[in-house]
Amino acid sequence: MSTTLSVNTESPSSLDADAVVVGYHSGGDAPEPASGAHTVDAAFTGGLGSTLSLLGASGAPEEVHTIASLGAVKAPVVVAVGLGPAPADGPVDSDVLSRAAGAALRSLSARPEGAGRVVLALPATTADQAGAVALGAELGSYSFDRYRTGEKAEKKAARSAETTLTVVSEAAGAADAVERAAVLAEAVSLTRDLVNTAPADLVPEDLASAAQEIAQQADLEIEVLDEHALSEGGYGGLTGVGQGSANPPRLVRLAYSHPEATKKVAFVGKGITFDSGGLSLKPAGSMDWMKSDMSGAASVLAAMRAISTLGLKVNAVGYLTVAENMPSGTAQRPSDVLSIYGGKTVEVLNTDAEGRLVMADGLVRAHEDEPDLIVDIATLTGAQLVALGTRVFAVMSNDDSVRDEIVAAAGAEGEASWPMPLPAELRAGLNSSVADIANVAGERWGGMLSAGIFLQEFIEEGTKWAHLDVAGPSFNQGGPHGYTPKGGTGAGTRTLVRIAEEYARKA
Repeated sequence: MSTTLSVNTESPSSLDADAVVVGYHSGGDAPEPASGAHTVDAAFTGGLGSTLSLLGASGAPEEVHTIASLGAVKAPVVVAVGLGPAPADGPVDSDVLSRAAGAALRSLSARPEGAGRVVLALPATTADQAGAVALGAELGSYSFDRYRTGEKAEKKAARSAETTLTVVSEAAGAADAVERAAVLAEAVSLTRDLVNTAPADLVPEDLASAAQEIAQQADLEIEVLDEHALSEGGYGGLTGVGQGSANPPRLVRLAYSHPEATKKVAFVGKGITFDSGGLSLKPAGSMDWMKSDMSGAASVLAAMRAISTLGLKVNAVGYLTVAENMPSGTAQRPSDVLSIYGGKTVEVLNTDAEGRLVMADGLVRAHEDEPDLIVDIATLTGAQLVALGTRVFAVMSNDDSVRDEIVAAAGAEGEASWPMPLPAELRAGLNSSVADIANVAGERWGGMLSAGIFLQEFIEEGTKWAHLDVAGPSFNQGGPHGYTPKGGTGAGTRTLVRIAEEYARKA
């Protein structure tokens, strides 16, 4: 992240800044100032709420209005952002605050002069609220400018580097919460950057190299298996998927250790750097965003860096299963049979169901670390979008309590997820006449669940495991909203970190 972040307890109306952000609730004859906004509201003749009402503001969530202060407060600009109805009791929801802060920063960052120095006077009476405001603001100020050229792009990059954010809060623990938010925002931004990178600039070797650089920065142990080691080691999923590409596959293992840890978690991320569908070629309209098919691996890499930066009292292992799925004369064919790491055979009936093949290798390998929990994250199925849309990811598990814990962890991080079953009767659809299992079922119904059941075949009895299908939420093809930009979103990254934090607390 190019922003700097701090906490201040002074009145927001007196702080030297380029803009001050305040919150307003809907209800009554005019928008009502939220906690943190009252001194700024009172500085305006008749109250800022009256001015907002004249502008048609209602205080609806993420509604943004920018007003010149004309000397009423020290900052020349006041940004009023809607928070919806005031809660009947208790604090404003943290996710509402994150999205409001994100919407405000997106608005400010879009100005020719950029966001600059921003004071955030949104409700922050608790440490959690302060962290939520900081997180949303940092994520909302994100931009990906790698491929933009010219003087305008250079000026924008320079302005982004000068962004400073100050959260106004007197809450005990606010500074620690804001520091954690900065680490999480940096992790999500790393995921977004990797997902947004053009696939020609992020072939499997490039992603492995990025992991090596991150590992060095974060003091993580790293092992990279190239195509020769994968072939010799019996990683048939990665080898089979990658054999159609001129850019060979990689398996990356990252490890973080804490001397006082008693629990270990393992994360496995799907890293298809571009998915053409292979010989089962995707239609053109379904291919243009397939650079995002490596977002699971990106999330694992970013989460591992965050876990190390936070110094969590847990041992964590991350696997990136990285390949490029391309059609060529050397590509795997429908009806080929692969031998996954560990020996189980798979009949490939559809080469566009490749993610589960590389993930199978990673899941089997992860058992060797003897973790207390294995969590995989993947843009696995189009059926996930059909079932849950573009903003909610699915959580499946071989243990209902684990599934519920992960859904709760995602909710605590403001990431929308939904628990899904693994119906035993769907396993018969994956029967193969020639191998141990087929990679797709004979019917289209329940495709997301069948994919989860396929992965479950590679989990040993007694091992706790969960599967996150983030196919839709990982890449925003629509307009930006809240702190979510168009393109890579970083979905799931914060949930992985929260899972590690929860296991650290179990120590």
